[in-house]
Amino acid sequence: QVQLVESGGGLVQTGGSLSLSCAASGLTFRVYTMGWFRRAQGKEREFVTAISQSGDTSYANSAKGRFTISRDNSKNSVYLQMNSLKPEDTAVYSCAVRIGTWRYFRASEADYWGQGTQVTVSS
Repeated sequence: QVQLVESGGGLVQTGGSLSLSCAASGLTFRVYTMGWFRRAQGKEREFVTAISQSGDTSYANSAKGRFTISRDNSKNSVYLQMNSLKPEDTAVYSCAVRIGTWRYFRASEADYWGQGTQVTVSS
């Protein structure tokens, strides 16, 4: 059974930083892409960033220059460093996995999801 477990959410002031982690277990596929999505209250889930097995990355325009995704294949983990946070970054952040090599994938294309972690940025 595949499990994705996120950690690291919390409350931060505008301009602050947070680091999220997501550890995957039970994955039997050797090649998979990991990504982060977020859903703000009352809004659709949106893509934030993704990273392929080889390290190719893609970012939503809202994340470029402020967020950095990385992964440790030996630990089946993906990380999201978020800097210069804004109130509009407030959302539940979820990690997701899509089997195969992709630079980007839609939420509907994800094969597995974590439970999500709340990030709140106060103004």
